Amino acid sequence: MIKKVLIANRGEIAVRIIRACRELGIATVAVYSTADANALHAKIADEAVCIGPASSAESYLNMRSIISACEITGADAIHPGFGFLSENAHFARTCEKCGITFIGPKPESIEMLGDKAKAKETMKNAGVPVISGSDGAVKDIESAKRLADEIGYPVMVKASAGGGGRGIRIVKDRSELEAQITAAKTEAMACFGNDDIYIEKFIENPKHIEIQILADDYGNVIHLGERDCSMQRRNQKVLEETPSPVMTKELREKMGASAVAAAKVCGYRNAGTIEFLVDRNLNYYFMEMNTRIQVEHPITESVTGIDLVKQQLLIASGKELEIKQEDIHLTGHAIECRINAENPEQNFRPSPGVINSLHIPGGLGIRVDSAVYQGYEIPPYYDSMIAKLICFGPDRESAIAKMKWALSEFIVDGVSTNIDFQLRLIRRKEFLDGKYDNGFLGRVDILKD
Repeated sequence: MIKKVLIANRGEIAVRIIRACRELGIATVAVYSTADANALHAKIADEAVCIGPASSAESYLNMRSIISACEITGADAIHPGFGFLSENAHFARTCEKCGITFIGPKPESIEMLGDKAKAKETMKNAGVPVISGSDGAVKDIESAKRLADEIGYPVMVKASAGGGGRGIRIVKDRSELEAQITAAKTEAMACFGNDDIYIEKFIENPKHIEIQILADDYGNVIHLGERDCSMQRRNQKVLEETPSPVMTKELREKMGASAVAAAKVCGYRNAGTIEFLVDRNLNYYFMEMNTRIQVEHPITESVTGIDLVKQQLLIASGKELEIKQEDIHLTGHAIECRINAENPEQNFRPSPGVINSLHIPGGLGIRVDSAVYQGYEIPPYYDSMIAKLICFGPDRESAIAKMKWALSEFIVDGVSTNIDFQLRLIRRKEFLDGKYDNGFLGRVDILKD
């Protein structure tokens, strides 16, 4: 069993991992930048090591400092959380070479799935439905034009090494293609150091449905149902729920089987998420696989009763999955709202600063994953998400009712947040009816309508 875990992350996910380790009797090491000296994760871990200045490149992305922190504290494993180095195959391989357990998939799986074009080809060969498009990265503009003409507009230009909505462009006709490819390649190189792009058919107004999987080193793979992540603003998730309002028993079984097949063909281990697009006729297509724990994992935990972070730790320790597919039963309904320190009235501008007072809602079926506290100063250097509010009820209507009053009771004074925006969102008829898709927030101005 792993004895001591270094958490190569910050914020609520670092706190979440520390708590899971404590329940399993595993010692923890937090790493922090100078800007995070007073951060909660650095205060509650068994040990804490400063790994550099505020800049992520010099701290949370600094592999040498993180590995050194492992060596000086005697940590035998690293949990990367999400973001930062969580999907970096080189980092995972470096951990292996240093005799440190990387709590995640093998570097070979990360490499295979991190390249979106290669991942798509792998899934196609495994019989998982994929969207029509290029076979691998597009080599030049002329090839791109021929392909786009063949599959028909609109098309999507996507960065092969992309993520977080970066390096994506929608092209409506041939006259836009070259300029949008150039823009996507420029953004991809700046964000990922790789400007390879691929092209696929753009499915208009789809649902974004992802399937959570767990896989061990013994060939056991299970899925834990779906999460509906269709409520997005500029390709960034805002709210997630499970089960999806459009899901049927038959579709869940098919998508679950495809997700398991996808994991097996990659020799995958640990927790992962296969993301699909679902069209109006409930046809589904592989989009990508995230080789890490997801921000929205708590809603799956709510409806299955399974602690996904604990499972990650057990799998990484070499334990065989004790959960079988027949043990998975989805009970009730869960919704997660991402609470960000941002000002929706000013184009969602980040709002760092000191939290003067704080009231977090509680009660039956209410969970808040957060690392903020009264007097905490939100630094301007990192992601603006400060909390995740998760509401669980026996059905969708009760979960929504809880989310309404929980948001109303959530008070963060001193910085702007998107709490009122989220409250407006869940009161919309389209959301209440479950009739929303990826493009909903692009078509509807929640602040004005």
